[in-house]
Amino acid sequence: MDSQQSPRPTMFLPTAVILFVIGWGGLIFLVTSSLPTIGPRWLFYFLFFLALTGTALPFVAFLNRRFSSTSPASPGVILRQAILFGIYWATLAWLQSGRVLTVALVILLAFGVLLMEWLLRLRERSQWKP
Repeated sequence: MDSQQSPRPTMFLPTAVILFVIGWGGLIFLVTSSLPTIGPRWLFYFLFFLALTGTALPFVAFLNRRFSSTSPASPGVILRQAILFGIYWATLAWLQSGRVLTVALVILLAFGVLLMEWLLRLRERSQWKP
């Protein structure tokens, strides 16, 4: 692997497939075979998070490799970005179940997640590495 490029998207495929199968398979089983009581409801959000993280992981890796910057993303950064994607959408689903989700809140949360990721990347670039 070249040190000037992000890792290849195929490196993340085993993790992505495991998260994808557990997440979407668990969601299908949960929705078809349980009542929406408190336990299955929180399991829904967890499985939804796993499913979205597994789905987003190869795309995030591809985008980081395709649109690389002066400091390429490490595997930890790519995984963190996919996890933030899953957390964002699972949070939106949770807010929608309580009927409190608005367009302004969607934009504000997206801005917050993007700002957090930008500040984390800025901190990583500013660290001195001999």
